[in-house]
Amino acid sequence: MEAGERRRQLRREAAEYYRGLRVPERMEEALNELFLQRPEDLYGELANYFSKYSKAPVICKLVGRKLLDGVGQPTLGVEIYCTVKNYEKRICSTVMATHSQIPENALPETIEADEKERNDSVHTAVKWVNESLNTMLRHLDPTDQCQADKMLGEYFANKVEEKKEIERQEKEKEEEEAAKASPASSLYRPASTPKQKKGVKPAKKVSAEVTPIPPAEPAEPVLCGSLAIGAASLAIAKAGATISHVPLYLHTALLKHHQESPKEMSLPLPMVTLLNCEKNSPTKLKLVKEVLVIPPVELSLKQGLKRVLDIQKEITRLLESSGKKPGSQADSKKGKAQKALLPTLKISHLGCLTIGYDSLEQLLLQMQTACNNIGLELGTDMYLAINCAAHELMDYEKGRYEILTGTFKSPDEMVAMYVEMIDNFPFIIALIDPLRKEDREQWSSICCALGSKCYLIAEDAATQISKLKTDQNINIARCSGVVLKYINQTKVSDLIEITGILDGQRHITILGSPDGESSDESLVDLAVGLGARFLKLGGLSRGERVAKYNRLLAIEEELAANGALREAKLEFVVFAGESQPEQLPDVPPVPEQD
Repeated sequence: MEAGERRRQLRREAAEYYRGLRVPERMEEALNELFLQRPEDLYGELANYFSKYSKAPVICKLVGRKLLDGVGQPTLGVEIYCTVKNYEKRICSTVMATHSQIPENALPETIEADEKERNDSVHTAVKWVNESLNTMLRHLDPTDQCQADKMLGEYFANKVEEKKEIERQEKEKEEEEAAKASPASSLYRPASTPKQKKGVKPAKKVSAEVTPIPPAEPAEPVLCGSLAIGAASLAIAKAGATISHVPLYLHTALLKHHQESPKEMSLPLPMVTLLNCEKNSPTKLKLVKEVLVIPPVELSLKQGLKRVLDIQKEITRLLESSGKKPGSQADSKKGKAQKALLPTLKISHLGCLTIGYDSLEQLLLQMQTACNNIGLELGTDMYLAINCAAHELMDYEKGRYEILTGTFKSPDEMVAMYVEMIDNFPFIIALIDPLRKEDREQWSSICCALGSKCYLIAEDAATQISKLKTDQNINIARCSGVVLKYINQTKVSDLIEITGILDGQRHITILGSPDGESSDESLVDLAVGLGARFLKLGGLSRGERVAKYNRLLAIEEELAANGALREAKLEFVVFAGESQPEQLPDVPPVPEQD
């Protein structure tokens, strides 16, 4: 009797429970609708029908791991798990690229210290993800990027304050110990300054005409563990795209444009690194770090990359057939030995050939020869960009840039040199880091002189994204555009905010791969979604870089298939006092070099 009453009670409770959730009503709707359709997989369709009534997925777990990047250096990987229909499900993962501020010619002990710092940072980042961030972001909707990045930003700000407090306490402790160690020092008066002896000539005063260069600004500090912030933000963006059933580039565009879907999207133009010129090589030329090629806008990405590969093959053929590197002596007495032992062409970490030259003219002449050999003309069928990496050229003792071995130029002379270069070689349409970021006066001069003919781009000469957000005038006012890199504590919301600022100031956005690139392809989606003008990924070798070009090709095909692909544009930035922007020039033949 009691058992029967208990069953009736359970039936009443079950009926109330299901009626409260409208299950009978919705079940009837589903069965009536599906009976007319009579699908082959009835239960599959029932699952699809009821899935729209299920709760939205929420984050249930973050997992951080120490992984290796494309050059074998440690980096951070983050996986995101969500609760989906009552089950824990792995949604996505991301691997952070790493970026080192150590120049090529750094001392071994500097490189060793940088590697130790990198290891410590990754170890701390893994700990942050698996402990603090895992707890903090649990139950968060992965499509709410704004809230996620706000929480990550506050967490990072607290970590910065913690570090400052620790440093302040350590400094106070050191001062106290120093005061105890020398209690009697105050009893002695400092020795008086000896008077200058008669007959001793005073030191020569520095001429007032010599203007000292601005000193190098200190490297911007990177908080140990900051990788965790960038990795978590990017992983959440990828999870949000997956949950929303849209590609990451469209999810990014929706975030930037406040959920308004763009009707058309253009691909960023690829800046493909063709040559990596070693500044430590025995050859003389130091002015050029990278030679990059930019296909014309009328080509599809597929056509443009094929043309780049053709040029790359011809350059390789020229170098191999010569039996020497361009910078070596052609008529050396050791010619026979050189032919017997051909130099091995090395592929750099940037995914391109590593080579050296004795002059800029020699380099450009070889580029022109390679293009002419396969029926292409520089300035019409392909354009060049030069990464000067000027911050690595400065000799601070002399206060000048060393552009060739033993040849030095002042910042003002550098500006004049670049003006002459672009006049002589108008197929160069972009200069990256032509000056140090400290030479702001010369940045203004070069932009006024060349801004309507050439993109003047700041990469290492720009500041970190966090500084650009707080002070929008730092080295943005006087350059055509900025290379943004997704590193350290950068968040997806930061990129959206900064690209919005750049768009408003009519500057161009370039997204660039860091030195220690990973196999993660997210950078390409971010570039497309943010509307970047250029994408600087390195060369067409090495799997971690080629994977990104393949992703860009896939996005091109998808946009074209949907009728949403818009042709990219090449328009130079007009600065105050300049004429209107010019179209890409009709390039005359390059003067023959001796």
